[in-house]
Parts: sequence; C-alpha cells; structure tokens
Amino acid sequence: MRAVVALLTDYGTQDHYVGAVKGALLAAEPDVRVIDIAHDLPPHDVEAAAFALDASHRAFPAGSVFLAIVDPGVGSERRALALAAGGYHFVGPDNGLFSMVLAEHADAVVHEITNAGLFRHEVSPTFHGRDIFAPVAARLAGGMPLGEVGPSVADPVLFALPGSEAVGKDTWEAPVLHIDRFGNLVTAFSALDLDEILSGVGGDPNEVTVVAEGIVMPLVRTFADVAEGEPCAFLGSSRKLEIAVNRGNASRVLGAGRGAPVRIKRH
Repeated sequence: MRAVVALLTDYGTQDHYVGAVKGALLAAEPDVRVIDIAHDLPPHDVEAAAFALDASHRAFPAGSVFLAIVDPGVGSERRALALAAGGYHFVGPDNGLFSMVLAEHADAVVHEITNAGLFRHEVSPTFHGRDIFAPVAARLAGGMPLGEVGPSVADPVLFALPGSEAVGKDTWEAPVLHIDRFGNLVTAFSALDLDEILSGVGGDPNEVTVVAEGIVMPLVRTFADVAEGEPCAFLGSSRKLEIAVNRGNASRVLGAGRGAPVRIKRH
C-alpha cells in the first residue's frame, strides 16, 4: 500500500497554499498518497486544529503521517516538530497543536526538526508548511527513521485540555469544544465520562438529562430519536457528547458557542 500523508491546515482553498504543499510532498516522495482532512479551519486557531486532528487520525491506516499546519508563529523561534504516537507520525509546529494526541499517547516520541538537509533548497520564513514540514512528512512516509529529523524533545508545548467536572452531587459540567458545519455542539464529555455518569443509574440514559443554555434535552442514541426541530444529546462519532437539533442548527437555536457550559444531570 502506498504511504499516506494526511493534510490538515487553515490555508483554505481559494489560494495556492494547499496545492504548493502537495507539490512539495510529491517532489520529496513521488509515491506518497496525499489525503485532505480539512483546510477551512478558523485561521490561526490551534485548538480547533488539535481537535480536528484528534477526531480524525484514528480512521487512518497504521503508518500514516499527519501533516498539520496551523502556524501563526511561523518564522519565529517556535520549534518544528515530528513525533511518533499510536502507530502514526505527526509533523507540524510546536504550538500546542499536538496536545490532544500527546495526552492520549504517553509513550509518544517527539523530535525537533533541525536537519536542514531535509528542507527544500530555499526556505521561505513565512511558508514552512511547504519548505520544511512537507518534505519531512514525505520522507517519514517513505520510511525515513524519525531520529533523522533532529534531536529529541522532552518539553513540547501543550495547552490545558478542557474536561468535565462534578458541580454537584449528581451534576457534571463540561464546555463545548467544537461546532461543526451542521451546528452540532461537540463537548468535552468523553465516552468514559458518560459511562461513569450512567453507571450510577444502571446505564439507563432515560435517568439523565442534558442542559445547555437553559434548554433541557434527552440523552438519545441519535438525533433522529427526537422530533424534527427538537434538541437532543448523544455520543457522537468523535466519542464525545454532542448536542444537535434534528434537522436544525443547535448552535443557532440554543445560542451556544465554543466554550459554552453543558451540564449532565442524573435524576
């Protein structure tokens, strides 16, 4: 099977940037297969990129390389990283983008990219995605050992990961992490959090309710379990609790954005 490089950026698609990165990947490793994850992330939003990377990478075959470029500090003193975690490689800036991946894989191996022999012949100070990250990712996909990129790193930049917390005897709270294009609210409640909460009521989802922006809704298997236009909560494909409005936009209907508190209450 051809080696895979999965590409995640905030470059958008109206400019040449994504195409140039793909060209640099192929120039360094002609047989690599490039897969797009997303390119319309909010500009400079490292936390959004971290979520997208965490939510998507497990769907890829083992050995895939993830080239993640949301890099508002490009050209500064921020480091460039390559790491191995969970059977994959990841390449990108050292700005917290890999926080979720590293939290999941305590045995990850992280290296700083310093080997200039791997870079394109001319490096733009404002386009490291093309000139540094792409050729390194391509060569890792082609089988280059991780240690070739440069020295190991023990202190990659990490941001604090939001999670759930108990706010009462039978009430837990977590923030909204992400709003998808359908207006669904993806929260920081994990599948494990949900299992632990439900364990106190024999696993019965009818014994809990979810509250966001004052709106009380049921916990269901999928949004089709409620009437059209009604809100509900469910365990989504990213293995996090989501809030949706059946055939509607939960963010707009509830007036909720990223960071909005969501509560689960046991009856």
